[in-house]
Amino acid sequence: MSEASSRLSDRLHGAVALLALWLIGTSPWIAMMRRIPAGAGWLDYAHVATGLLALLVGAAYAWTCSRGGRWRMYFPLTPTQLASVGRDLRGLLRGQVPAAEGGGLFGAIEGLLLLAFIGTAITGAVWFFSQGSAEAIAWRDHHIFAARALIGLLVLHVLTVSLHLLDFVRD
Repeated sequence: MSEASSRLSDRLHGAVALLALWLIGTSPWIAMMRRIPAGAGWLDYAHVATGLLALLVGAAYAWTCSRGGRWRMYFPLTPTQLASVGRDLRGLLRGQVPAAEGGGLFGAIEGLLLLAFIGTAITGAVWFFSQGSAEAIAWRDHHIFAARALIGLLVLHVLTVSLHLLDFVRD
C-alpha cells in the first residue's frame, strides 16, 4: 500500500470510528418508529444525516481496505485462512496474543466489524427511505439488530487493540 493510500485509510478509519461513536452515543435519544416524528429535534435529524454520511464513509473505507487483495486479511474464506483464525484462537487460550496484521482472528473481527458498520448504515438508510410504509418497522428492527452487532464487535475490537497495546508495553 502506498503512503498516500495508507494515509487515506487511516483518515477514513478515524472518521468511521468517530461516526460510529457519535451514532451509538446519541441513539438512546432518538424517538423514531415508522417515520421521523412531527416534533423531531435537531438530534433526530443529525442522527439521520450522520448515518447517511456513515454509509458513504464506511463504503469508502471498505473499498480502501479491500484494494489489492487486502480483503483476504479481513475475510478469511479459504481453508488456509480459516486455519490461521483457529490457530489464533488456540493461541489466545494459551495466553498468546495473535499478530495485529496479516489476517487471522483479529483481522476477521475487523472485517466483521466493518460489515456490521455498513449493515447498520444500510438498514438505517432503508428504514429512513421506507418511512411511513408498512415495512418501516421491520427495517427499524433490522437496524437495531445490526447496531447491537456493531456495538458488540466494537467492544471486541477495542479489547483486541488493548491486548496489543498491553503486549507492546510488556516488550
